[in-house]
Amino acid sequence: MGRAQRRYYTPREVAEHDSAEDCWVSFFGQVHHLTPLLEANKGILAQPIIDHAGQDITHWFDSVTRDVKSYVDPATELRAPYTPMGRFIHVPPLEPTADWVVGFEKPWWKDEQYVVGKLTAMTRPLSVKNMLTRQQHRLEVCAEESMDEILQRYLDCNNHAGSYTWKRTDSKQIGRVLDMGKTLDENGIPDERPTFDALSIDDEYYVPTVHLYFADDLTVL
Repeated sequence: MGRAQRRYYTPREVAEHDSAEDCWVSFFGQVHHLTPLLEANKGILAQPIIDHAGQDITHWFDSVTRDVKSYVDPATELRAPYTPMGRFIHVPPLEPTADWVVGFEKPWWKDEQYVVGKLTAMTRPLSVKNMLTRQQHRLEVCAEESMDEILQRYLDCNNHAGSYTWKRTDSKQIGRVLDMGKTLDENGIPDERPTFDALSIDDEYYVPTVHLYFADDLTVL
C-alpha cells in the first residue's frame, strides 16, 4: 500500500496487487482492495476475481445499473447474470440451490468498504531534481494530484522531501515557488503531450522538471 492511502492511484499501482493474497481491482474509476473478500470467501467462486487481480474489470458491469451485466438465457428465457469469466462471489446461480445462501447486505461491487481510492483518469511523467544533491528522479503521477500528494510519492526517493521548497523555472518565471495545494496544471505546468502528438514528437522529448531547494531542517515525513 505504500506509506499511506492515496486519493488517486495509477493503473501501474493497481497492477502491482495481482494475487489472491494481495488483490486490487478497478472499475468505474474506483480502486477496490478485495483481499479481505477473498479471505472470507475461499473456493471456486473466488477464482475469476483472482484471475483478474490487478486489472480493470469495468466491463463486468452494466454502466447504468452498476450491477453485473445480464442477458436472457435462451434455455429458460429468463434474465441471468452474464459472467463469461465464470460465476463469481455474490453472483446467484442460474437455478435455485440449497448451497446458495445470501449472507451479505450488499454485493461486494456495491460495498464501499472495499474502496481504497480512485483510479486516475490520466497519468503524467514528472522529473524532480534535488538542487542540493543534484539527484534527479522520474515519477509517474496522477494528473488530479496536488503537489503535496506528489511530494508523498517522492518520499520513496527522499525521506526529507518536506525540508525542501518546490520551485519551477520556465518561461513564466525563474525559480517560482509552487503552490503545494494545487495540481501541476493549476501551477502552470500543463501536459504538453497532446501538442507533441500533433507534431509527431516523441513524448520523451520533454518531461517537465521541478526543482527542490533545501529550506528547513531534515524533517522526515
